[in-house]
Amino acid sequence: MAVDLEAQLLEILACPCEQHGSLRPGLADDAQADYLTCTSCGRGYPVRDGIPVLLLDEAVGGGSPGGAEKR
Repeated sequence: MAVDLEAQLLEILACPCEQHGSLRPGLADDAQADYLTCTSCGRGYPVRDGIPVLLLDEAVGGGSPGGAEKR
């Protein structure tokens, strides 16, 4: 299932890391994943029940804490 958020909401959301950037739906290797991916650092943040979880501890890929990708 692909992330379905209003365009206005996507415009104001940003990655919480220091080198933050705008977010785009999906992951680099799976455009249909329920994640938002930072266009700057590459971290992916899960979207659960339509709510983006923008916590660094929940991020996958990019340079997420712990270095291990999880899904």
